[in-house]
Amino acid sequence: MSRQVQGYFYLTLAMLTVGSTVIASKIIASGLPPFTATALRFALALPVFFLLMRASGARLPKLSGHDRLILLIQAGAGSVGYTTLLISGLSLTSAADAGVIIGTLPVVSAAVSILVLRERPGRALLLAVALASAGVFSIAFTPEATGGSLAGNALIFLAVICEGLFILLNKRLTADIAPLAQSTLMTGIGFAVSIIPAIFEAPFAHGFSTSAAAAIVYYALVPTVGGFLLWYAGAERVSGTEAALFTALAPVSAVMLAFVILGEPVGFNQIAGVVCVLAAMSGLVFAGSHRKIIEGK
Repeated sequence: MSRQVQGYFYLTLAMLTVGSTVIASKIIASGLPPFTATALRFALALPVFFLLMRASGARLPKLSGHDRLILLIQAGAGSVGYTTLLISGLSLTSAADAGVIIGTLPVVSAAVSILVLRERPGRALLLAVALASAGVFSIAFTPEATGGSLAGNALIFLAVICEGLFILLNKRLTADIAPLAQSTLMTGIGFAVSIIPAIFEAPFAHGFSTSAAAAIVYYALVPTVGGFLLWYAGAERVSGTEAALFTALAPVSAVMLAFVILGEPVGFNQIAGVVCVLAAMSGLVFAGSHRKIIEGK
Protein backbone atom coordinates (compact mmCIF):
# COMPACT_ATOMS: atom_id res chain seq x y z
CA MET A 1 0.00 0.00 0.00
CA SER A 2 1.49 3.34 -1.06
CA ARG A 3 1.92 6.25 1.34
CA GLN A 4 -0.79 8.20 -0.49
CA VAL A 5 -3.30 5.34 -0.29
CA GLN A 6 -2.52 4.99 3.42
CA GLY A 7 -3.31 8.68 3.79
CA TYR A 8 -6.66 8.23 2.05
CA PHE A 9 -7.48 5.33 4.36
CA TYR A 10 -6.64 7.28 7.53
CA LEU A 11 -8.58 10.36 6.38
CA THR A 12 -11.63 8.25 5.54
CA LEU A 13 -11.60 6.70 9.01
CA ALA A 14 -11.12 10.14 10.57
CA MET A 15 -14.18 11.53 8.80
CA LEU A 16 -16.22 8.47 9.74
CA THR A 17 -15.45 9.24 13.39
CA VAL A 18 -16.51 12.86 12.83
CA GLY A 19 -19.81 11.71 11.39
CA SER A 20 -20.26 9.33 14.31
CA THR A 21 -20.12 12.23 16.80
CA VAL A 22 -23.62 13.15 15.63
CA ILE A 23 -24.89 9.68 16.50
CA ALA A 24 -23.09 9.68 19.85
CA SER A 25 -24.46 13.13 20.66
CA LYS A 26 -27.99 11.99 19.80
CA ILE A 27 -27.67 9.11 22.29
CA ILE A 28 -26.08 11.38 24.92
CA ALA A 29 -28.90 13.93 24.52
CA SER A 30 -31.44 11.36 25.67
CA GLY A 31 -29.65 10.63 28.94
CA LEU A 32 -27.51 13.54 30.14
CA PRO A 33 -27.59 17.36 30.23
CA PRO A 34 -25.27 19.06 27.70
CA PHE A 35 -22.70 20.69 30.01
CA THR A 36 -22.34 17.54 32.09
CA ALA A 37 -21.79 15.44 28.99
CA THR A 38 -19.26 17.96 27.67
CA ALA A 39 -17.30 18.05 30.94
CA LEU A 40 -17.23 14.25 31.11
CA ARG A 41 -16.02 14.05 27.50
CA PHE A 42 -13.09 16.34 28.23
CA ALA A 43 -12.33 14.69 31.58
CA LEU A 44 -11.94 11.33 29.82
CA ALA A 45 -9.96 12.65 26.84
CA LEU A 46 -7.52 14.90 28.74
CA PRO A 47 -5.44 12.15 30.44
CA VAL A 48 -5.08 10.38 27.09
CA PHE A 49 -3.76 13.54 25.45
CA PHE A 50 -1.29 14.00 28.31
CA LEU A 51 -0.07 10.43 27.80
CA LEU A 52 0.33 11.07 24.06
CA MET A 53 2.34 14.20 24.77
CA ARG A 54 4.56 12.35 27.21
CA ALA A 55 5.09 9.48 24.77
CA SER A 56 5.96 11.83 21.91
CA GLY A 57 8.09 14.17 24.01
CA ALA A 58 5.86 17.13 23.17
CA ARG A 59 5.61 20.10 25.53
CA LEU A 60 3.03 22.77 26.14
CA PRO A 61 4.28 26.09 24.72
CA LYS A 62 4.87 29.30 26.63
CA LEU A 63 2.12 31.69 25.61
CA SER A 64 1.61 35.43 25.70
CA GLY A 65 -1.42 36.97 27.38
CA HIS A 66 -2.94 37.59 23.95
CA ASP A 67 -2.66 33.94 22.93
CA ARG A 68 -4.02 32.75 26.28
CA LEU A 69 -7.10 34.90 25.77
CA ILE A 70 -7.54 33.61 22.20
CA LEU A 71 -7.27 30.00 23.40
CA LEU A 72 -9.82 30.65 26.16
CA ILE A 73 -12.31 32.09 23.66
CA GLN A 74 -11.56 29.25 21.24
CA ALA A 75 -12.25 26.64 23.89
CA GLY A 76 -15.43 28.41 24.97
CA ALA A 77 -16.76 28.60 21.40
CA GLY A 78 -15.26 25.66 19.53
CA SER A 79 -15.00 23.10 22.31
CA VAL A 80 -17.73 23.86 24.86
CA GLY A 81 -20.11 25.88 22.68
CA TYR A 82 -20.02 23.44 19.80
CA THR A 83 -20.51 20.32 21.92
CA THR A 84 -23.27 21.68 24.16
CA LEU A 85 -25.20 23.18 21.24
CA LEU A 86 -24.83 19.96 19.25
CA ILE A 87 -26.18 17.87 22.12
CA SER A 88 -28.96 20.36 22.87
CA GLY A 89 -29.97 20.49 19.21
CA LEU A 90 -30.00 16.72 18.90
CA SER A 91 -32.42 16.48 21.80
CA LEU A 92 -34.90 18.18 19.45
CA THR A 93 -33.98 17.19 15.90
CA SER A 94 -32.87 14.13 13.95
CA ALA A 95 -29.26 13.00 13.58
CA ALA A 96 -29.67 12.91 9.79
CA ASP A 97 -30.67 16.59 9.69
CA ALA A 98 -27.77 17.45 11.98
CA GLY A 99 -25.36 15.60 9.71
CA VAL A 100 -26.35 17.72 6.72
CA ILE A 101 -26.00 20.98 8.66
CA ILE A 102 -22.61 20.07 10.16
CA GLY A 103 -21.34 19.39 6.67
CA THR A 104 -21.57 23.11 5.93
CA LEU A 105 -18.71 23.90 8.34
CA PRO A 106 -16.02 24.69 5.72
CA VAL A 107 -18.36 27.05 3.89
CA VAL A 108 -19.59 28.68 7.11
CA SER A 109 -15.96 29.19 8.18
CA ALA A 110 -15.27 30.96 4.89
CA ALA A 111 -18.38 33.10 5.31
CA VAL A 112 -17.34 34.06 8.86
CA SER A 113 -13.97 35.17 7.48
CA ILE A 114 -15.77 37.42 5.00
CA LEU A 115 -17.96 38.99 7.69
CA VAL A 116 -15.32 39.35 10.41
CA LEU A 117 -12.09 39.83 8.46
CA ARG A 118 -13.77 41.79 5.64
CA GLU A 119 -12.20 39.52 3.05
CA ARG A 120 -13.45 39.98 -0.50
CA PRO A 121 -15.28 36.84 -1.64
CA GLY A 122 -14.67 35.39 -5.08
CA ARG A 123 -17.41 34.03 -7.28
CA ALA A 124 -16.50 30.45 -6.40
CA LEU A 125 -16.93 31.18 -2.70
CA LEU A 126 -20.25 32.93 -3.23
CA LEU A 127 -21.47 29.94 -5.24
CA ALA A 128 -20.31 27.57 -2.48
CA VAL A 129 -22.20 29.61 0.12
CA ALA A 130 -25.32 29.53 -2.07
CA LEU A 131 -25.11 25.76 -2.52
CA ALA A 132 -24.51 25.13 1.18
CA SER A 133 -27.44 27.41 2.03
CA ALA A 134 -29.64 25.47 -0.38
CA GLY A 135 -28.58 22.26 1.36
CA VAL A 136 -29.58 23.62 4.77
CA PHE A 137 -32.82 25.15 3.48
CA SER A 138 -33.78 21.81 1.94
CA ILE A 139 -34.23 20.40 5.44
CA ALA A 140 -34.77 23.52 7.54
CA PHE A 141 -38.34 24.20 6.47
CA THR A 142 -39.56 20.62 6.22
CA PRO A 143 -38.03 19.14 9.39
CA GLU A 144 -41.07 17.23 10.59
CA ALA A 145 -40.95 15.00 7.51
CA THR A 146 -37.97 13.09 8.90
CA GLY A 147 -38.25 13.59 12.64
CA GLY A 148 -36.45 16.91 12.88
CA SER A 149 -37.43 20.32 14.22
CA LEU A 150 -36.71 23.89 13.18
CA ALA A 151 -35.52 24.82 16.70
CA GLY A 152 -33.20 21.83 16.86
CA ASN A 153 -31.79 22.55 13.40
CA ALA A 154 -31.16 26.16 14.46
CA LEU A 155 -29.15 24.99 17.48
CA ILE A 156 -27.08 22.70 15.27
CA PHE A 157 -26.35 25.60 12.92
CA LEU A 158 -25.28 27.75 15.90
CA ALA A 159 -22.90 24.92 16.83
CA VAL A 160 -21.41 25.10 13.33
CA ILE A 161 -20.97 28.87 13.68
CA CYS A 162 -19.14 28.30 16.99
CA GLU A 163 -16.78 25.90 15.25
CA GLY A 164 -16.33 28.43 12.45
CA LEU A 165 -15.28 31.02 15.04
CA PHE A 166 -12.82 28.50 16.45
CA ILE A 167 -11.18 28.17 13.03
CA LEU A 168 -11.15 31.94 12.51
CA LEU A 169 -9.60 32.61 15.93
CA ASN A 170 -6.88 30.09 15.19
CA LYS A 171 -5.56 32.56 12.60
CA ARG A 172 -5.20 35.16 15.37
CA LEU A 173 -2.70 33.15 17.39
CA THR A 174 0.80 34.61 17.31
CA ALA A 175 2.52 31.48 18.62
CA ASP A 176 3.07 28.39 16.49
CA ILE A 177 1.35 25.68 18.55
CA ALA A 178 1.76 22.04 17.53
CA PRO A 179 -1.55 20.21 16.83
CA LEU A 180 -1.16 17.76 19.75
CA ALA A 181 -0.34 20.55 22.20
CA GLN A 182 -3.28 22.64 20.98
CA SER A 183 -5.70 19.71 21.23
CA THR A 184 -4.48 19.11 24.78
CA LEU A 185 -4.93 22.78 25.68
CA MET A 186 -8.41 22.91 24.13
CA THR A 187 -9.44 19.80 26.05
CA GLY A 188 -8.09 21.10 29.36
CA ILE A 189 -9.58 24.58 28.99
CA GLY A 190 -12.83 23.10 27.73
CA PHE A 191 -13.10 20.97 30.86
CA ALA A 192 -12.41 23.98 33.11
CA VAL A 193 -15.04 26.07 31.30
CA SER A 194 -17.74 23.38 31.28
CA ILE A 195 -17.37 21.93 34.77
CA ILE A 196 -19.01 24.84 36.63
CA PRO A 197 -22.27 24.94 34.60
CA ALA A 198 -22.23 21.14 34.73
CA ILE A 199 -22.39 21.25 38.53
CA PHE A 200 -25.43 23.53 38.39
CA GLU A 201 -27.17 21.06 36.08
CA ALA A 202 -27.22 18.57 39.00
CA PRO A 203 -26.86 15.73 36.48
CA PHE A 204 -26.94 12.80 38.85
CA ALA A 205 -30.00 13.93 40.77
CA HIS A 206 -32.23 12.21 38.22
CA GLY A 207 -29.85 9.44 37.18
CA PHE A 208 -28.47 8.80 33.71
CA SER A 209 -28.72 6.03 31.16
CA THR A 210 -26.02 3.45 30.52
CA SER A 211 -26.22 4.11 26.79
CA ALA A 212 -25.53 7.83 27.33
CA ALA A 213 -22.51 7.02 29.50
CA ALA A 214 -21.18 4.59 26.88
CA ALA A 215 -21.68 7.22 24.17
CA ILE A 216 -19.64 9.74 26.17
CA VAL A 217 -16.78 7.26 26.56
CA TYR A 218 -16.92 6.60 22.82
CA TYR A 219 -17.04 10.33 21.98
CA ALA A 220 -14.08 11.07 24.25
CA LEU A 221 -11.81 8.27 23.08
CA VAL A 222 -12.71 7.55 19.45
CA PRO A 223 -13.65 10.83 17.68
CA THR A 224 -11.81 13.20 20.06
CA VAL A 225 -8.52 11.31 20.46
CA GLY A 226 -8.69 8.67 17.72
CA GLY A 227 -10.04 11.14 15.14
CA PHE A 228 -7.18 13.54 15.90
CA LEU A 229 -4.55 10.82 15.40
CA LEU A 230 -6.18 9.51 12.21
CA TRP A 231 -6.56 12.95 10.67
CA TYR A 232 -2.96 14.01 11.18
CA ALA A 233 -1.65 10.59 10.17
CA GLY A 234 -3.57 10.96 6.90
CA ALA A 235 -2.90 14.67 6.35
CA GLU A 236 0.88 14.22 6.49
CA ARG A 237 0.70 11.67 3.65
CA VAL A 238 -1.34 13.71 1.15
CA SER A 239 -1.63 17.28 -0.09
CA GLY A 240 -3.72 19.89 1.71
CA THR A 241 -6.24 19.96 -1.14
CA GLU A 242 -6.67 16.18 -1.03
CA ALA A 243 -7.13 16.24 2.74
CA ALA A 244 -9.74 19.01 2.49
CA LEU A 245 -11.77 16.94 0.03
CA PHE A 246 -12.18 14.18 2.60
CA THR A 247 -14.11 16.51 4.94
CA ALA A 248 -17.00 15.95 2.53
CA LEU A 249 -17.34 12.45 3.98
CA ALA A 250 -18.46 13.76 7.39
CA PRO A 251 -22.08 14.67 6.47
CA VAL A 252 -22.43 11.55 4.33
CA SER A 253 -21.26 9.27 7.15
CA ALA A 254 -23.52 11.06 9.66
CA VAL A 255 -26.62 10.57 7.50
CA MET A 256 -25.74 6.93 6.74
CA LEU A 257 -25.01 6.11 10.39
CA ALA A 258 -28.27 7.78 11.45
CA PHE A 259 -30.11 5.42 9.10
CA VAL A 260 -28.12 2.27 9.99
CA ILE A 261 -27.63 2.69 13.76
CA LEU A 262 -30.58 4.84 14.84
CA GLY A 263 -33.03 3.66 12.19
CA GLU A 264 -33.93 7.23 11.25
CA PRO A 265 -35.70 7.74 7.93
CA VAL A 266 -33.69 9.48 5.25
CA GLY A 267 -35.90 11.46 2.89
CA PHE A 268 -35.38 13.17 -0.43
CA ASN A 269 -34.81 16.55 1.23
CA GLN A 270 -31.88 15.19 3.26
CA ILE A 271 -30.34 13.48 0.23
CA ALA A 272 -30.69 16.73 -1.72
CA GLY A 273 -29.15 18.61 1.20
CA VAL A 274 -26.11 16.30 1.26
CA VAL A 275 -25.66 16.68 -2.51
CA CYS A 276 -25.74 20.49 -2.23
CA VAL A 277 -23.28 20.48 0.67
CA LEU A 278 -20.89 18.13 -1.16
CA ALA A 279 -21.05 20.31 -4.27
CA ALA A 280 -20.34 23.43 -2.20
CA MET A 281 -17.35 21.85 -0.46
CA SER A 282 -15.90 20.45 -3.69
CA GLY A 283 -16.21 23.83 -5.38
CA LEU A 284 -14.54 25.53 -2.41
CA VAL A 285 -11.62 23.10 -2.41
CA PHE A 286 -11.06 23.20 -6.16
CA ALA A 287 -11.29 27.00 -6.20
CA GLY A 288 -8.58 27.16 -3.56
CA SER A 289 -6.44 24.69 -5.48
CA HIS A 290 -6.85 26.65 -8.73
CA ARG A 291 -5.94 29.91 -6.96
CA LYS A 292 -2.72 28.38 -5.59
CA ILE A 293 -1.75 27.13 -9.06
CA ILE A 294 -2.28 30.61 -10.53
CA GLU A 295 -0.36 32.29 -7.69
CA GLY A 296 2.50 29.85 -8.21
CA LYS A 297 2.95 30.78 -11.87
